[in-house]
Amino acid sequence: MFEQTFTNIDDVLRKEAGCTTELDYTEQTSWLLFLKYLDDLEQERAIEAELIGKPYEFIIDQVHRWSFWAAPKKTDTSSTLSKHGKLDDDNALTGDDLIDYVNGDLFPYLQSFKQRATSPDTIEYKIGEIFGEIKNKFQSGYSLRDALEYIDELRFKSQQEKHELSHLYEAKIKNMGNAGRNGGEYYTPRPLIRAMIQVVKPKIGDRIYDGACGSAGFLCESYDYLRRGKLTTKELEILQKHTFTGKEKKSLAYVIAIMNMILHGIDAPNIIHTNTLTENLSDIQDKNRFDVILANPPFGGKERKEVQQNFPIKTGETAFLFLQHFIKILKREGKAAVVIKNTFLSNSDNASRALRQELLSSCNLHTILDCLGGTFIGAGVKTVVLFFEKAPFDSAQGAASVQGMPLFSQGKPLTEEMATQKIWYYQLDPGRSLGKTNALNDEDLREFVELQATFAESEHFDFAQCKNAWLVDIADVDWETFDLSVKNPNKVEESRLREPQKILDEIAALDAESAEILTRIGGML
Repeated sequence: MFEQTFTNIDDVLRKEAGCTTELDYTEQTSWLLFLKYLDDLEQERAIEAELIGKPYEFIIDQVHRWSFWAAPKKTDTSSTLSKHGKLDDDNALTGDDLIDYVNGDLFPYLQSFKQRATSPDTIEYKIGEIFGEIKNKFQSGYSLRDALEYIDELRFKSQQEKHELSHLYEAKIKNMGNAGRNGGEYYTPRPLIRAMIQVVKPKIGDRIYDGACGSAGFLCESYDYLRRGKLTTKELEILQKHTFTGKEKKSLAYVIAIMNMILHGIDAPNIIHTNTLTENLSDIQDKNRFDVILANPPFGGKERKEVQQNFPIKTGETAFLFLQHFIKILKREGKAAVVIKNTFLSNSDNASRALRQELLSSCNLHTILDCLGGTFIGAGVKTVVLFFEKAPFDSAQGAASVQGMPLFSQGKPLTEEMATQKIWYYQLDPGRSLGKTNALNDEDLREFVELQATFAESEHFDFAQCKNAWLVDIADVDWETFDLSVKNPNKVEESRLREPQKILDEIAALDAESAEILTRIGGML
């Protein structure tokens, strides 16, 4: 229905001098989509109010509404509500006039909402936050006019329309993720997200959290997972208002996350624009904790010393700080699935060892999924997914006492200190290399999801049925290093290939030997 419209918008953006990357294309499409969505929403609410004889107070004043400046129509003046019709060319701004209006009037007006909003969870605050961070990158008012007219063809009225728009928008995010290293920060492969959700199994009433939400892929997919089946009005309200929380530091990702959740069906997304790591762990109380955490925190980044002071285990590695945050903010018996670099399992520095001990002692790390290289296109690192549940009790060894070595005090057997007793490993092997043209799909993860469910429900798992799965008892872990490296005992180590020069030397020697034999035979004739 709308696929050609998105293609046309992309064509306009590619010709625009101010937009040079997939990130630019997604950013500019996002703010235009947001304003069109907001106008459709307000028009719908105004019609509903008119039908029951009540007044409706618009959030956006008349001269700044989409239907006034972006797509003015020839309307029936007998009604206060806009009627869909042909573009009113006489009143539609274009060229330099349009750029001047957007940069000098529209954006300052929308930015002012943040100061006037009553609280951060209002739509007014989010409007101000979005347009305080994003910039109009259109330099040609004629290109912008073309884009506005294409965007105006899109409709947000029915669930079917929103569903199609959400898929098209996800495709844009995926393209942005495939565009290079920076784009990959915003995109986690959806098949991997869906597999993580199927293992964690969130339910209606759970509070679901992603403290590094990027484009909100985990929250959107969780919504789709929970939305299946027939829900009551109360359950739908819980999903809309009391289930999802995301935090995001980067401005572009924040805007994309809000738009993505809106298109998936969340009318007022609870996405907070903040650096999660600036929050002090000691300030987290029970009321702040969540039932489910699903996340792919950024890896490879570094945080300043003052940020590290918020954490008992001091490290500059961003992903390790996020993992501490997730452990702390997870409710007792809450469930989590977190993507992290595979080097976390084996790094020998004190912080890494201490964090592994903290995870094993305070949570039941029941499953580790070893992802194939190429799962994250353009990232250039191998990753694992940690599946864990918070222990119903406080760990005997607090993280603050873990930073130094030796790690354990005398007394109880070491295994009694641990919430984790056994770890089930699964090594993903789709039987092919992964890349842009051969991306991860749901079928690649089907065996993992099915076998993990079998392992989770029964202590008697038949490891003979799968050479990619194995179990590690916590008693067999090295207590000095806490090395949790992926070491598949079911795979026979392949013989090392010989050096090419050695092969050539051997061929030459065989040739010489053959020549000598032939010479001897010739002498016998």
